[in-house]
Amino acid sequence: MASVADRLPDETRRAVPEHAVPWGAVVWFGALMLLCYWPVLKRLVLQWYNDEDMGHGFFVPLMAAYIFWQRREDILNAAKPNYWGLAIMAYAALQLMIGALGAELFLQRTAFLFTLVGAVVLLGGVPALKRSAFPLALLAFMIPLPAIVYNQITFKLQLLASRIAEGALMLLGAPVLREGNILELANQRLNVVEACSGIRSLLSLGFLSLVYAYFFDSKPWMRWALLAAAIPIAVMANAGRVTISGILSEYNPELAKGFLHMLEGWIIFMVAVVLMIITHQVLNSIYRMVHNRHDQTGATAQ
Repeated sequence: MASVADRLPDETRRAVPEHAVPWGAVVWFGALMLLCYWPVLKRLVLQWYNDEDMGHGFFVPLMAAYIFWQRREDILNAAKPNYWGLAIMAYAALQLMIGALGAELFLQRTAFLFTLVGAVVLLGGVPALKRSAFPLALLAFMIPLPAIVYNQITFKLQLLASRIAEGALMLLGAPVLREGNILELANQRLNVVEACSGIRSLLSLGFLSLVYAYFFDSKPWMRWALLAAAIPIAVMANAGRVTISGILSEYNPELAKGFLHMLEGWIIFMVAVVLMIITHQVLNSIYRMVHNRHDQTGATAQ
């Protein structure tokens, strides 16, 4: 017996999707996950709102959901439900309980990601998981780093930013003496605190580099190349911010405080974004040059 789609006219048949979105299962799993993880997600959103280092967290799930929706047809066409997803979700539930008993927020929050992975495997199997790997991996940027890791990174970034700023100020002829993360200038002391460590721009720029590469370059390796490039770009941009603050504070200490200091941070971040775009163009130029040379070598050999 012919199916309903087979009995439709050709134009209408082409408009019928090969696989429809299983809205019933999606809504059911979504409601259960929201119910189970509501205290965890609520606290996570509050941290996005209160912690300036995690301000980009609001955009991460929206962008991941948009990319997932863009790929929905490819994911649905490859879907082969796999009950191993239940095992992954059971592990996530165990991790959630351990994190709750130990008051470890990072374990609780990453358990939510494992639950999402388990749900994808259960509904679509490994093929669907492979096709949705990028938006799922992108969600990691919405989870703050564990405190012990965060403190180690920020302290090292503070020292690095202060060292680079010291060298830059000396090159510009400004007398400076550095003690750890403190810069002693002629007229005042400049303290490179956690907020000026660069971790904020590093996390935001890392997330932005992956999203930018996804929409503006079809080569998968470019995403990770730009993510790697985001690290030195963020470090140098933040060191530039400290250097500029040191120069401006010599003329007027108020220029390194309050709204002007915050505005300076936004300008430096925009400069970092421009540097990332330039890096993308340079990498593409090198790729085309190597690719063309390879084609010419192959044609000559033939």
